[in-house]
Amino acid sequence: MQEKNITTIRKEFAEEVYGGLTDYPKHLSSKYFYDERGDMLFQKIMSMPEYYLTNAEFDILSSHKEIIVDQFEKGAEHINLIELGAGDGKKTKILLEHMARRKISFKYTPIDISQNVLDSLENSIQTELPEVIVAPRQGTYFEVLKHLSTLNGSRKVILFLGSNIGNLLHPDAVDFLSRLQEVMTDEDLLFVGFDQKKDPQQILDAYNDAKGITEAFNKNILLRINRELGGNFNPDHFKHWEVYDPETGTAKSYLVSKKQQSVDIESLGLEVSFKPWETIHTEISQKYDDEVVYWLASEAGLSVSAVFSNQDKGYKDYLFKKKQNESDLE
Repeated sequence: MQEKNITTIRKEFAEEVYGGLTDYPKHLSSKYFYDERGDMLFQKIMSMPEYYLTNAEFDILSSHKEIIVDQFEKGAEHINLIELGAGDGKKTKILLEHMARRKISFKYTPIDISQNVLDSLENSIQTELPEVIVAPRQGTYFEVLKHLSTLNGSRKVILFLGSNIGNLLHPDAVDFLSRLQEVMTDEDLLFVGFDQKKDPQQILDAYNDAKGITEAFNKNILLRINRELGGNFNPDHFKHWEVYDPETGTAKSYLVSKKQQSVDIESLGLEVSFKPWETIHTEISQKYDDEVVYWLASEAGLSVSAVFSNQDKGYKDYLFKKKQNESDLE
């Protein structure tokens, strides 16, 4: 199964690279930043003083773990705790440890596109929390959605932390949440982190640090294309550029070609030409307020049942359930 997943991911990677680099304007998906090197770089990003998101959500889970777990457990005999984009699980371990201490019957299913991350996470949980049953699964979010629909007999609590939802424009976020809603029963829950709108400079600094770690993270997708698809990108020939629109709450990352150049990608039989200052859009990081989150939920057939925020209310975790009827809104 693991080998099949790896083959599927490589095929999708090749297809998306071809599609993105032959489109106008050019684009590549940030989900492919993550391989062994990308995982290491993202660990460094999460430790940067500029990158406030990790600590903000860590504070929420630490401060509100009792009531959050109460919501998860209420009326359930067994919980299947499913995390999309699990990463290193640092924040999630707060909940895992608390659930284990309370002797709650549950299984933890972390999902990630990176097998390297999953292996590391499984090993750390087995060492730190040996009483927790962990069943990692490699794959993309939408592959996993098919799997989720077959998991019956226990309450599904789906975690989507780190404001990963921000990598999707609003129409895509509605589609994503709708597809999650479709595999949820009335008893299931969805717990999602949303970074809030704030000082534009603070947001720009978080995605464009002075040490260039975020730049290296973005450029890692070029190195991955070189390694896995036979490309000959020179990352030094591209400039990392970050912009933020406080009106829409949209932060965007680009790689900008510094000169006229051509890149060959052998396994795709593709030659890609770049004009000077032509862009590759690599990432979106959407910021929110309550009005937008409640609208997204309503459009996706969900209702907000609880909201948890850090001290300055710059980051919030929302707990959703399936909307029972048109009046089931808060």
